[in-house]
Amino acid sequence: MDSTRFIEEDGHGKPPERQTIMGTREDSGICDLFLVAVSYLLVICTLPLSLFFCFKVVKEYERAVIFRLGRLTKGGARGPGLFFILPCTDNYCNVDLRTVSFNVPPQEVLSKDSVTVSVDAVVYYRVSNATIAISNIANYDTSTQLLAATTLRTVLGTKNLSEILSEREHISHTMQASLDEATASWGIKVERVEIKDVRLPQQMQRAMAAEAEASREARAKVIAAEGEQKASRALKEAADIINESPGALQLRYLQTLTSIAAEKNSTVVFPLPMEILRGMGVK
Repeated sequence: MDSTRFIEEDGHGKPPERQTIMGTREDSGICDLFLVAVSYLLVICTLPLSLFFCFKVVKEYERAVIFRLGRLTKGGARGPGLFFILPCTDNYCNVDLRTVSFNVPPQEVLSKDSVTVSVDAVVYYRVSNATIAISNIANYDTSTQLLAATTLRTVLGTKNLSEILSEREHISHTMQASLDEATASWGIKVERVEIKDVRLPQQMQRAMAAEAEASREARAKVIAAEGEQKASRALKEAADIINESPGALQLRYLQTLTSIAAEKNSTVVFPLPMEILRGMGVK
């Protein structure tokens, strides 16, 4: 008869979370009870030598999932510290609860605007429930890596090239949420996803470089034109001021003479003010 067995486990000092293991639950038969009794008798008869085989130790960052005659023992995973197993009937698996990282190989992805890009990433995850990770999936490490590569291709396929280049953080958060939701039933917690590098084809790189150069040249021309316009306005204002004040024109002559003298030329041309020429009768 199929049923659901609930496993509660405390991980890293956090409140226990209720997760499920789907399987077949059957009461222990007479043969099972007999074998367990024989194991206990064997332990008692071989004391104290049997203690070296019955007591095991797991580290602070590890948990031990114990199977007795192929079934999970009550109480969930053991550890950290000392725990007891029966010889011949019990076996156990150690599960590391520390955060693990792996690189997602570069994925050739066709973006939404039909541009082929190569993107790689790094994923950080940890085992949140050792019993679930051992019982619900054969190899949680390999499965998580394959799922991360598939999720990366799926998420990037919905983005334009400009979004892939400018929204890396948003893409990372989207991948992290998708992976975490998919691996929850495996007892895996995906903590972080980071996009490492986005590589474009050589032709696309050259086209983008040419576009950027043309944009810079256009901005330079616009800035030069604006400068010429401002200079013309300044010259017009200066000419209007000089035209209104004859003394200003004389001061300008003096400034010109000072500039010529500073250059140490052998020939100096003195411009005559227009008022002197008018006084001499020159029209």
